[in-house]
Amino acid sequence: MLCILNNSSTDPYFNLAAEEYVLKNFQENIFMLWQNDTSVICGKYQNAAAEINWDFIKERNIKVVRRLTGGGAVFHDLGNVNFTFIDQDGIGDFHSFTQPIINVLQQMGVPATFEGRNDLMIHGQKFSGNAQCYYQGKILHHGTLLFSSQMNDISASLKVNPLKFQDKAVKSVRKRVTNISEHLPQPMAISQFIHILMDYAQKNFPHATAYSFSPTDIQAIEKLRDEKYSTWKWNFGKSPKSDYHKMIHTAGGNIEVFISINQGMIDNFQLQGDFFAKKEIQPLEQQFIGQPYHENSIRQILQQTAVEDYFYQITQDDFIKLIF
Repeated sequence: MLCILNNSSTDPYFNLAAEEYVLKNFQENIFMLWQNDTSVICGKYQNAAAEINWDFIKERNIKVVRRLTGGGAVFHDLGNVNFTFIDQDGIGDFHSFTQPIINVLQQMGVPATFEGRNDLMIHGQKFSGNAQCYYQGKILHHGTLLFSSQMNDISASLKVNPLKFQDKAVKSVRKRVTNISEHLPQPMAISQFIHILMDYAQKNFPHATAYSFSPTDIQAIEKLRDEKYSTWKWNFGKSPKSDYHKMIHTAGGNIEVFISINQGMIDNFQLQGDFFAKKEIQPLEQQFIGQPYHENSIRQILQQTAVEDYFYQITQDDFIKLIF
């Protein structure tokens, strides 16, 4: 039997928590459609900080969330639809789970195909990336469906300076992307597209039944969200060991930083450049070692230590720009 879950939340922290909750607590096969507000969703084994454009993410207040599955970072907004299958017997590969999506799109007149390891494509352009994980014999498969996403935001959010981070984490592979809406014979709202997908599941899977989260479910998911998926420890602290390097030009000269990061914590912090120092900078460098690589933590240190006491014409804002 297939349980078709109705999840109306657009909170990415909640929705990623909901997937884990359903995977670990439901005994039925699951199909769920869901949407996230603007966010970047990173693979389980990625260095989250190295997958995003920090300046753009901060400016737009975009959430960054780590998921249970591997693969690369993806951009979500309300022009994107996510689908999740959970099979209790752990049966199914990437192609079998995505075939229903291909069937629906082809019936709508969209020439969708499965290509490569885990992508759905239209005329050589990607509109869906997919990932999987296993838990106690079960398999969770989920994927994105770009329907009318903001392409400029996708590019800007994931446009990373490759010189900033050097690490051994799994890197995202960027491909040309497209929206499904651009290939439809007739215009369609995303709500209608979601309805068509739900209708297909109800008609083509035997004994499919609809289900909405109960108050007990929601309470448990919110607890998992608050204790795991919305935390810095899960989203950034799980990142593999990496080295960060950046140089900026300031009124006081060029300043360059070299940071070693392990499990989200700063292992080493060194400054170089042609700046003029008012006093030895080693005590300042030492203050960052052992601290989380997180803007709030860095700002707390800088609130207690005036950067201007160490450098000529280099400000606290310059320092924040240097470190992130």
